[in-house]
Amino acid sequence: MKLFLDFESGRLTTADGKVFVPSNRSWHEMETGAPAGRDVTPTEAVEWLQNANGTLCRVPVAIIGGREASPEQLAVAETMGQHLARMGLTLLCGGRQGIMEAACRGAASANGLSIGLLPDADPAMANPHVSVPIATGIGIARNALVARAALCLVAIGGGYGTISEIAFALQFEKQVFVLADGPLIDGVHPCADAVQAADGVARVVLNLPLEA
Repeated sequence: MKLFLDFESGRLTTADGKVFVPSNRSWHEMETGAPAGRDVTPTEAVEWLQNANGTLCRVPVAIIGGREASPEQLAVAETMGQHLARMGLTLLCGGRQGIMEAACRGAASANGLSIGLLPDADPAMANPHVSVPIATGIGIARNALVARAALCLVAIGGGYGTISEIAFALQFEKQVFVLADGPLIDGVHPCADAVQAADGVARVVLNLPLEA
């Protein structure tokens, strides 16, 4: 689906005559005019619309994964955090080390906001790159909170804890994108790299069909 963004009016349209309504992230048939503006990718559209007014999507996007991760997985997590921040989206994670810390570091490097839902009762347990640590004190039960609160989730590597978050997310009918040897459970969307995962996230934000 080809997207066109008029940067003066902020109007996002499709080649088949639909216009995007940012207030409720829905698509309507155009009553007048024709698609106009520069053709953009979903990530470019979200970046411009979100950063233009900051209210397109206030629901955070979760990055999940284990505290133990390979250098390659950590690099992917940091890049994914940067992608979310550049799109003006808030990062949600478990707030601890490993994939979570790398994602928060990436978001911070691009001036993004991150929320860490900690299993601990002490906010000091958060990694140093978390913008807003929330000490739940409920242990691994916080995995359900991460899945419930997120618009969608990106899983990078991970073990049983990540699998539990994915399972909760699928039960809550959330889209889950999987990278870098993350758990390939029925219902998730495998991605080749962070660019493809960011495209998937942007499509969720814009209420567009996901690419097969």
